[in-house]
Amino acid sequence: MTASILSNGRVCAAFGLAGGKPGALGINRVERADGRVENLGSTASVEMREGDVFVIETRGGGGYGAPPG
Repeated sequence: MTASILSNGRVCAAFGLAGGKPGALGINRVERADGRVENLGSTASVEMREGDVFVIETRGGGGYGAPPG
């Protein structure tokens, strides 16, 4: 099977406001059945085989306000 993804937030993090920190970047990858890991960019197409896992970690939102401490 061919798996495709079109995503954003993999290079530029969501910005924070009023002193808040930026959000975490997202990650796309394929964990192969044989243990290999293939990192993918924001736009990718990849051939999948039995036992492979397509992992999509969505990005985090930017914070609002300075963190305590």
